[in-house]
Parts: sequence; C-alpha cells; structure tokens
Amino acid sequence: MGNPALASDCVFSPRAPLASKPRALYTSQRIFLIGTHLTAPFDDMLFAAIVEAARAAGTLALGFFRPDAQTSAAVAYKAGNSPVTEADRQADALLKHRLCALVPQAAWLSEETPDGPARLGAAKLFIVDPIDGTRAFMSGDRRWAVSVALVEHGRPVMAVVHAPALGQTFAAALGQGAWLNNGMIKVADAAPAAGLRLAAPKFLADALRQDGLDFALVPKIPSLAWRFASVAAGWLDIGLASPQAHEWDIAAADLILHEAGGCLVDLDGQCVRYNQARTQQGILVAAPRHSAAAFAARAKKAFDSRPGVLSHSG
Repeated sequence: MGNPALASDCVFSPRAPLASKPRALYTSQRIFLIGTHLTAPFDDMLFAAIVEAARAAGTLALGFFRPDAQTSAAVAYKAGNSPVTEADRQADALLKHRLCALVPQAAWLSEETPDGPARLGAAKLFIVDPIDGTRAFMSGDRRWAVSVALVEHGRPVMAVVHAPALGQTFAAALGQGAWLNNGMIKVADAAPAAGLRLAAPKFLADALRQDGLDFALVPKIPSLAWRFASVAAGWLDIGLASPQAHEWDIAAADLILHEAGGCLVDLDGQCVRYNQARTQQGILVAAPRHSAAAFAARAKKAFDSRPGVLSHSG
C-alpha cells in the first residue's frame, strides 16, 4: 500500500480545539459546525459543495428506490456477477459532472467508471461509489449510501457518506471533526460489559469467536461505507471488511472514522494509502483509535491460525 502509516500515527493532522463560538456551515437542510481554529486553510465552500453533490446523487437514486420492494431501475451485471443499475450510472455521471467542476485538477476513481493509470500521478483525486450497497438498493433495503471522498497525496481530506433512504448524512473534513446530520459524532469510548458490538462477514466472525473473543454479532450491513460510519457514530465498537473491498468502498468512511476518533487499519495495524494501482484491499478493521492496532493484531493471530481465512472473499 505504499509506505502506510502505523495505526498509532493515524492522526495525519492534529485536531485543533474548537472555538468557543463555532461557525455554522449551511448546506441546504443540513448544518455542520466548523471550528474557527484551523490547522490549515479550510475551504468551507468546497466542503459544502461536495456534501451537496452527494445529496443530489442520493436524491436521484431515491427516484429509483422502492422501500421493501424491487427497484424500478434497469439492472445489468458486470464481470464477476456484480450488479449495476441505471441509478448507479446516472448518479455516477451526476457526481463526476459536479465534482470535477469543483476541483478540475482532481483525477477520478469510481466503481462505475472505467479505470486507468492516468490517475496514479495525480496529487488530488475524487474516489466515489455512487451507490454503495447496490444489492440492498435493488431489493428495497434502506442501508445503502452515496460515498464521496476527496483525496490528497494518498489520504482523504473531505468525505461524505450519504444514506438518503435513512435520512443520514455523515461528513468529515481533515482536522475539523465528523458529523451526522447536524451533530458531531465520536466513536464509542469503551466496549460494553456484555461484549463488543461487532459487524463482520460471518466467516471472519466465526474465526474470532473460535479464538475466544466475546462479542455480539450485528446482522449483516450491506453497505461497507455505512458499516464503518456506524463505528464512527459509536453504534458499533468494531467493523470488519473481508478482502474484497476497493478504495471506493472505504475512502469516505475512513476519514469520517478518523475525525470521530477512530482508525481504519489492515491486519498489520497500518492505515490505507489511496490512489494505488491495485484498488482492492485485504481484511480491514474499523475501531476506536486507542484499540485499533491491538484488535487488528488479535484478529490477525486468529485468522492466521485458520487456513483460508485470509484469502476468503465471502
């Protein structure tokens, strides 16, 4: 992943204390609180425009969404039997038009746009999944999201995970905190006495349980971005991803986690570096920053002792 930082060094820019009177950033029906003590110049208008673009894509997709019923969108299948809908493609086109107009020098990486090597030399890059959780979207499950991240020099600096069917907009900017709708969020301070609240593919959860870890397994969350955002909000203690996630699945949620006091790391405790030639990741752990490296080490030990887990794609 190209000189990744260790989990203990996941704070890429120290969060400055909020001013006693933070200013409000208005984005249509959403209000985000932005501190006035910044560690670097912060473009609040750009941030607002990125949030609005994600919300517009969500509104477009909602036009095809049918709660608890099959989507009205036409469905096709890509290589590997991965579905893509008319809504995915239209939302992707909307996002590319609006976001590239905001930052013309930024390269583009999206699940629904053909990739190429030209982006690899770019200092700035938009990483987008127009509908993260397409199968959920298709079947009427509300747990899907629009995921947008602006990446600079390999790390996200602005991010949105917008779940329109749930009425939830997670957003973050580097050094400025993370929000859900109009309130700031943070990871859980400590694990509950009854065990961790964990969201993970079943084969990973089974390996951890066999290793003696006590946890309550949350039913499958189809959107990986929303799964990790749920850790950022403190609804989950740990979130895991199997070794098939791509940069577009995780980039936005990574920054939201980071700004909420969490960290997204691999099993060696290293943070993800983005805009790589190979976009697919290994097993990833989303957790509070103080426990991420330790949990990743325990998970690696559990998975290493069970042949096939590390190469599993389920």
